[in-house]
Amino acid sequence: MTLVSLIKAKPYLVWYVKDKTKLSNEAIVEAILNYGDFSDVQKMIKILGIQKTAKIFYKQTDPKRGRCNYHPKTKHYFNLYFKKYAPGITR
Repeated sequence: MTLVSLIKAKPYLVWYVKDKTKLSNEAIVEAILNYGDFSDVQKMIKILGIQKTAKIFYKQTDPKRGRCNYHPKTKHYFNLYFKKYAPGITR
């Protein structure tokens, strides 16, 4: 399974995109973390790996980057989650 096939199986996570095959890994990670359930998150981590998923999340939530598209509760939860399960990865 690939990230694209995962997101194609869950089109409601990115309802605003017509061609799901053109989404980047970053866009898919953001959509799944924001709108997916925990099963979706686990499938994504199995595909990408916890380290790569954490790197993408930390890059997207870096305060230097400016705008952040994560819901505040989602951002807080996954900060704690990746701190515990991917401790070697930082901003």
